[in-house]
Amino acid sequence: MENFAMSMLWFWVCYILVTLVGIGHTIFNIYVLGMGVMNEHDMGEGYEKTKPWHPLYNIILFTVFGWLYMNTLAVPTFAEALATGLIWMGICIVFDVFGWVIIRHPWSLTFRQFYVEYQPWITLIYIAILLGPVLGYGICLL
Repeated sequence: MENFAMSMLWFWVCYILVTLVGIGHTIFNIYVLGMGVMNEHDMGEGYEKTKPWHPLYNIILFTVFGWLYMNTLAVPTFAEALATGLIWMGICIVFDVFGWVIIRHPWSLTFRQFYVEYQPWITLIYIAILLGPVLGYGICLL
């Protein structure tokens, strides 16, 4: 990876932003649209209705931030974009298990909720994160 520090900067800014967009969407559904809140039995309608949107947030934002990263490179390459996507996806997979499953908080999920009930969305999200820098590279070529 040509500029790992810059890659990590863009990755973490994007990760935080996409998380805030998802949380904001859920809060909007609950407080503006009056959808149900999560409880100890289920995640609630306010969250459930956001799930199909999660891959979309990720493909858009990770593509933008992938483009921002690829634009910092002297000579962006497909190999660099693919390596960046794989690293970003790998970090997300590891960080998500801690941030959304292992560390308990009001919005945390069980392993089953995150890896089984969140299908196909979580898989599509990880694919979107992988493709973000690749699509960003493609935009650099335009």
